Amino acid sequence: MKIITIDLDGTLLSNNGDITKANIDAIHEAQNKGNIVAISSGRSLQDTQQILKNAGINCPIITGNGAKSFHNNTELHNLFLPVPIVKKMMSLLESSELYYEMYTKNGILIKNDGDSVLNKEIEKLQGNTDESFEWAKEIVKIQYKQHGLIYTDNYWDVDLTGLEVYKLFILSFNEEKLQALRGLISKRDDISVTSSGKQKLEIGHVEANKGNALKWLAEYYNVPLEYTVAIGDNLNDIPMFNIAGTSIAMGNAEPETKNYSTHITKRYDEDGVAYALKKYVI
Repeated sequence: MKIITIDLDGTLLSNNGDITKANIDAIHEAQNKGNIVAISSGRSLQDTQQILKNAGINCPIITGNGAKSFHNNTELHNLFLPVPIVKKMMSLLESSELYYEMYTKNGILIKNDGDSVLNKEIEKLQGNTDESFEWAKEIVKIQYKQHGLIYTDNYWDVDLTGLEVYKLFILSFNEEKLQALRGLISKRDDISVTSSGKQKLEIGHVEANKGNALKWLAEYYNVPLEYTVAIGDNLNDIPMFNIAGTSIAMGNAEPETKNYSTHITKRYDEDGVAYALKKYVI
């Protein structure tokens, strides 16, 4: 028996945000052969649950870049940020004029007019050969299509007590602002900082990462780490690549991520997960 952890965006999901039949069939085949397939994503619990429900897949879930893990509605572990740290980050993000979302136990807190910040940045991309204007607009639409959104006019009006904020997601098309923020927070020892794309930064509990989550999942199911497999594409997948017995990078993966992989499979839009499972795992 193996534990197989699979990332979502850039890995398992198609351009439409769903899971293709080939990938679904391969996952079911892996499960039918006695393996444990787990989804390990930076997405929220509610969003991940709905995606899997639509695909007819029942499996353990690691969400928020390793902050939370669940199986059959049973919470296996839960790491969230203390409220004072959340508020410090909120002040910093707003003074930096950056778009951000707050992942809570109830869903994703998102501002009604939050996209206005992003739209101003997108306007400056017109004529920029390094970015696609239309692509950037589509990225913004995707954020507002997530499952489990909770809208608010002002984050500061929300009582954070008991909400268990486990991730702050930052999106910006202004590279200078993102790099400036990274410089301000990267040396903090009370948070974790990772990225699932060059326009994104993600802040979580200091112990929250996909590697730790995979280790705890393996301990829960009493599976040696050498019998674990990780499939992913981006920087936030590197911690689980370092833990897993076998790590498989997507063909479209970031070069740095590929450097940590045992194998490289096809691209996400070529059913790379199905190919990897059949060639390297089952």
